[in-house]
Amino acid sequence: MSGVEPHGGNREALARRLGCRPDQLLDASASLVPFGPPAWLRRHVVRALHNEALTSYPDREQWALREAIAKSHGIQPQQVLPGNGAAELFTWIARDAAAVGINWLPAPGFADYRRALATWDACCCAQPLPLRWPADGPQPWPELSLPAEGVLWLTNPHNPTGQLWSRASLEPLLRRFALVVVDEAFLPLVPRGEQQSLVPWLDQHRNLVVIRSLTKVLSIPGLRLGYALGDPERLQRWHQWRDPWPVNGLAAAAGLAWFEVPRRAEQWQRRVQRWVTREGAWLQRELGALPGVTPMPSAANYLLIRGERDGQPLSLQLLREALETRHRILLRDCRSFEGLDDSWLRIGYQSRRGNRRIIHAMRQELPQALNSSNTPASN
Repeated sequence: MSGVEPHGGNREALARRLGCRPDQLLDASASLVPFGPPAWLRRHVVRALHNEALTSYPDREQWALREAIAKSHGIQPQQVLPGNGAAELFTWIARDAAAVGINWLPAPGFADYRRALATWDACCCAQPLPLRWPADGPQPWPELSLPAEGVLWLTNPHNPTGQLWSRASLEPLLRRFALVVVDEAFLPLVPRGEQQSLVPWLDQHRNLVVIRSLTKVLSIPGLRLGYALGDPERLQRWHQWRDPWPVNGLAAAAGLAWFEVPRRAEQWQRRVQRWVTREGAWLQRELGALPGVTPMPSAANYLLIRGERDGQPLSLQLLREALETRHRILLRDCRSFEGLDDSWLRIGYQSRRGNRRIIHAMRQELPQALNSSNTPASN
């Protein structure tokens, strides 16, 4: 939707508009770990500042980082391409995808895929997903009326619904489409989520590209580090297209710190997953007790809520605006997700203190916001 911010986490701009400091905002519009990055990662990046991370050009091949990532996933370094966050890699995937044919985008879905595809004038077609789903998981990929051609873009767990797709249900899709892009940026945060990763199928399916990100699990959006896993020839082609140094020295140092000590990374990942389990269950319970909103099941560190009255959708925009202006709380406006209207908001999990602040503010504002919403939701 025009005029709606396609990403969460734009604290600086919102703080200017609200007339406050960025650190006064509780930003639940972005889905990051609230207690990260880990102390050991901070120390490693500080040490890199005093070494050659700032005074030398980064290795254009990023070979040490590729080797560390490959070892972690049990693949070859040639099957890895680090990038300036997942967003940069989507741009090069889209260039490939534009030449393949129709790009099928499940909706609602992450708006950045369409942004990347528009860069290359790619042909896109949205395919609606059901907006009701069960709480148990992992869930089978829904039967959509898609022809067996072109490119399919998947997100696992899905953004913004938080649904975790089962690996077994995705395997047939790899035989149907010329190219399958699977965005697994949030998968490391999901308890037992790695069991549903498609990384083990890379050797069997050259048409598969898996995108990963360290932004979410480590809470380092300012460093911008993601990576693509796929066919070596495809990744080499992207490498030749891109700018010479897309991954800066500090981001590379952070990536090496994560992958070179697996035990340390696994400990952090378990801590993050315990937080997702604990806060997700707490938020579901507390939100479910509020009038006029329905929390949807989620396996990820975010969840959708829908405004409803007597079974009919109800706009939550007045609630979102009241939380911003009176409580300095940012929730994600979901109108940038194709297929969602102003009755939907997304909440990124916070610490328990932050989540209590959200629930307390919603209790205060919901009665007036719902009573003032005399018209149903609209796109």
